[in-house]
Amino acid sequence: MWQDTPGLLSARAPYSAIVDRPKLTAPARVLVWIIVNVEHWSMSRPMPRTVLSPPMGAPLQPDLPNWAWHEYGMRVGFWRLHQALTARGLGVTLAINGVVCETYPRVAEAGLAADWEFMGHGWVQGPMHKVDNQAEAIAQTLDTIESFAGYRPRGWESPGLTETETTLDLLSAAGVQYIADWVLDDQPTWLTAAPKPVLSIPYSVELNDIPVHALALHSSDELLKRGMVQLDRLCLDGADNPRVMALSVHPYITGVPHRIAAFEQLLDYIMAKPDVAVMKAGAIADWYTAQVPAPR
Repeated sequence: MWQDTPGLLSARAPYSAIVDRPKLTAPARVLVWIIVNVEHWSMSRPMPRTVLSPPMGAPLQPDLPNWAWHEYGMRVGFWRLHQALTARGLGVTLAINGVVCETYPRVAEAGLAADWEFMGHGWVQGPMHKVDNQAEAIAQTLDTIESFAGYRPRGWESPGLTETETTLDLLSAAGVQYIADWVLDDQPTWLTAAPKPVLSIPYSVELNDIPVHALALHSSDELLKRGMVQLDRLCLDGADNPRVMALSVHPYITGVPHRIAAFEQLLDYIMAKPDVAVMKAGAIADWYTAQVPAPR
């Protein structure tokens, strides 16, 4: 008979039914965290994703059109997101490739000036599976952000949410306290890691503009419609036990002219919704840890 033996990755998150958990107290029924992802794409390497297929189907480097798609986001799209969020005074978590502090310092400076919480997002944009030395890349990322921002990031989001079986232990050893890679819950949960457990804060692939717009090719207002419906339902669920909702955007996708208005409307809907609090990832981690400390 065929049997499934859990691997190291799945064993890090023992099963927990949300209906069996203790009741938490929270400042609101739903804690919303907004993630802006800023990345470095190298024209000499394969693009992390593409908007335009290559002529005759053969991938080529340098890949100018797809590199420029992302570059538009850093030059123009980011500033639309920045204006929308700062005008509303919302707390933001900035998932940032470490090298962005050097290659796009103007972008990093704007996030720092707005008091956005920096979260490590790899050194450059690419899967952790392709990193020659993960420990060195993690240290380089955290060190560079600390030097730029004046504090060491507490959190991490791997590029593309990718992890190998050792990534979580390496992040734990580097002092990372919370992570966004594990999109498996509506509440935070502790993940087994060495030397210390790491807290998973609910992230999203459903309220994330890459799957919604770059992959599924939905209309410009799909993130708005989906975000409203999701928030409404989580507010109902949160009457029983608080929930966390992530909203993740990228400058080259949501920052374009035909999508930014829908994003602004979603922000306004979130702000007007009763029993909803917008919080940075670190504050959510502190809220949960105070009630559910890390297991020994």
